[in-house]
Amino acid sequence: MHMMVAKPEQWVKPMAVAGANQYTFHLEATDNPGALIKDIRENGMKVGLAIKPGTTVEYLAPWANQIDMALVMTVEPGFGGQKFMEDMMPKVYAAWQFTQFPSLDIEVDGGVGPDTIHKCAEPLSRSLSLCPSVVRYSSPVGLIFSPVLPSVNII
Repeated sequence: MHMMVAKPEQWVKPMAVAGANQYTFHLEATDNPGALIKDIRENGMKVGLAIKPGTTVEYLAPWANQIDMALVMTVEPGFGGQKFMEDMMPKVYAAWQFTQFPSLDIEVDGGVGPDTIHKCAEPLSRSLSLCPSVVRYSSPVGLIFSPVLPSVNII
């Protein structure tokens, strides 16, 4: 569950009760990421940590050994239909190159579609958020994304 909310702390328990298996929150939305990570774990969920385009990937480093997934936003959070920000892809490369992230899943989210998915697959993103793109395009998912399916795990 990718929580783009102002106070992610208040939604941990309700999401766990609802059956979420992962809780992804924005680093910029909390004053105490460590306490939030602990709460998410105590509620039986995996932890994802998202960063906005203006936040450098280095801000993830202190939490790398406590999270399961790092999410690099490729649009500004807040509303759908935005254009993919290709200049965010160096962050994905940087996350892969950090020694702190040897087994961490790296996800990109925002503006990913048939014309941009290959840019996400190039830096070896393991997961892509595609729901808005799938809804927007009438072609079957297998046809839209078939060129990169062998190299990317689409969730």
